[in-house]
Amino acid sequence: MPNIAALLKSEITRVARKEIRAEIESLRKAVSAQRSAIAALKREIAEVRKMASKGPQAPKAAATASDAAEAGVQRRFSPSRLAVHRQKIGLSAAQYGALVGVTGQSIYKYEQGKARPHAATVRKLSELKERSKAQILASL
Repeated sequence: MPNIAALLKSEITRVARKEIRAEIESLRKAVSAQRSAIAALKREIAEVRKMASKGPQAPKAAATASDAAEAGVQRRFSPSRLAVHRQKIGLSAAQYGALVGVTGQSIYKYEQGKARPHAATVRKLSELKERSKAQILASL
């Protein structure tokens, strides 16, 4: 027959651990939320420091209507889709880059995923995809 004292001790330990786990779970969630807030604040501080290091800048001219329309649209970039589109049209990387305003080497790096284009270049690439093959070839 097992020792009653040992059984009682093990049961008390089990119940205590269960209670502690329940109490700690809410604390873990709070700590996780605080870490996320701290990370967001660090990103914001880095951005402010970056802006401050640039120094005072002249105010920009009023944005054009196309800039205002583009501001609300977020463009995504996919290296594989860029390669497929360029091959579908039948252009070399240098020709495709000339249409966008970058070098052929940049196009190769974008397609391989070794480099990411700037937002303005992504916008130009997406505008190029919206045009027909005849329009693209005519603009060369």
